[in-house]
Amino acid sequence: MFNTPLPTVNELPSTRKLVRSTVIAMLVAAGLLVTVVMPSEYAIDPTGVGRALGLTQMGELKIILAQEALADAAAPQASTPAPAPAPAPAPQVAQVQLVAKPAPQSEATSAPALKTNQITVTLKPGEGKEIKLEVLKGKTVSYAWTALGGPVNYETHGEPYNAKKGYFHSYGKGKQVKDNQGEFTAIFDGTHGWFWRNRSNSDVTISLKATGDYLSVKQ
Repeated sequence: MFNTPLPTVNELPSTRKLVRSTVIAMLVAAGLLVTVVMPSEYAIDPTGVGRALGLTQMGELKIILAQEALADAAAPQASTPAPAPAPAPAPQVAQVQLVAKPAPQSEATSAPALKTNQITVTLKPGEGKEIKLEVLKGKTVSYAWTALGGPVNYETHGEPYNAKKGYFHSYGKGKQVKDNQGEFTAIFDGTHGWFWRNRSNSDVTISLKATGDYLSVKQ
């Protein structure tokens, strides 16, 4: 039926060649098993080649998906609660509408009372003195003072709590002044007030009136 000639004995592979081919095939199969099949199917990668080729990650993903499927199958299904019986209709009762009268509104809280102090100090020739008020940031103090006996040099200034030595903020100053009035708003928490120095040859008395939202007076 077929005209193909049969191979001769010389053309057939020898036993040695068959054994060698078999061994090579087994080694190739083992290599594929270790580097491809085991990493991609079971995430087992003893050589590290599977992770380099991305096959180990594929096997890890398969294992995670299988575990999630088993967990979903094992989870008990929540039973649907039976519907609650409908409540019986309540007897009709005549409703009486009550109108509540609004409570009288309390008067607005009055602003805190301002303090007022009248203070007098006497300066000898060449002497300097100061009066300070303890004032918090944003609070305002109005004042007026007069010098009896001669003009004085003055400065209105403030120092914050725990200020560095020599640091102060000046609100205003003058030389050879007999009186001054105005107001200041504290720019920080601390002591704020006045310093006077008598440069004349006679005593000078300073009379100060201060009104405002301050905590205390310091001399």
